[in-house]
Amino acid sequence: MTDAGLFGPDSMAWRIHADPVMLVGGLRALLVQALEPRAMAAVDQHSKFREDPWGRLERTTNFVVTTTYGDTAAAEAAAALVRKVHEHVHGVDPVTGEAYAGNDPDLLLWIHAVEVESFVVAYRTYAGRLTDADADRYVAEMARVAELVELPAAMVPRSLGEVRDYLRSVRGLQVTPAAREGLRVVLFPPMDLRYRPLWAIPTTAAVAILPADARRMYRIPWFPPIALPVRTGVFALSRVLNLVTPVPPALRDARARVQSLAA
Repeated sequence: MTDAGLFGPDSMAWRIHADPVMLVGGLRALLVQALEPRAMAAVDQHSKFREDPWGRLERTTNFVVTTTYGDTAAAEAAAALVRKVHEHVHGVDPVTGEAYAGNDPDLLLWIHAVEVESFVVAYRTYAGRLTDADADRYVAEMARVAELVELPAAMVPRSLGEVRDYLRSVRGLQVTPAAREGLRVVLFPPMDLRYRPLWAIPTTAAVAILPADARRMYRIPWFPPIALPVRTGVFALSRVLNLVTPVPPALRDARARVQSLAA
C-alpha cells in the first residue's frame, strides 16, 4: 500500500522543491550551517566532504527528495537512516572545546532552520513570487520532516517569522578552519575544468543571497550592485530550465502514484 506521502501534490513542499533553484538554496544552506562551530566540527570529523563532496550533496538531495515525494513509508525510512547515523556522530569541536552530538536538539534546530530559510530565500529571489502565507505554510509543512529526525516538536518553528526570530537569536557563529575548508570545497569542488564556468553560476547565486554578515565572516569580496544582474540572469536561466528539462523522476513517479490512488 502506498499513499501521497508527507505532503501531497497541493503542498508548498512539492512546488518549491521541484524548482532547479533549490541547488542554490542548498549551497547557501551549507555555507550558513558551517558557521556553527559544533555543526561544522561534526561534518569535518564524521564525513568525507573534502574527498567526496558530490556524494555528500547526493545524499542530502536524496533525503530531501524522498521525504518530499516518496510515500510515507519511504519518508520514514529515510528519516530512520538519518537518526541511525546521528547516533554515531559525537565528539568535541577543537576550536571552541565544546562537545557535540548528531542528535543534539540545538544542532538539529540550527540545521533545519537554516535549510528552510535558505530554500525560501532562493525561491523568492530566483524562482518566483512566494507570499508570506505560502512561506509560512511551507515552514509548517517542513516541521514534519524535522520531527521525523527527532527534533522535539516544541522546538520546531511553524512559520517563517519563527524561523527568522530563532536565527537572529543564535550566538557564537564563526568561520573555523573547517568552515573555511567547506567554503573552498563548495566554490571549487573536484570537477572537470570544462564545467567550472557552469558551476560558477549556482555558487555565485548562492553567495549573492548569503546574509551580509556571513559574507563578511567568510571575507568573500562582494560588490553589492552585482546582485541585480545575478538575480536577473539566474531567474531567467531557472525559468528556461523549468521549460526544457524533463520532469524529475521522483516528481513524475509521485504524480503517477497519486493519480493511481485517485483512480
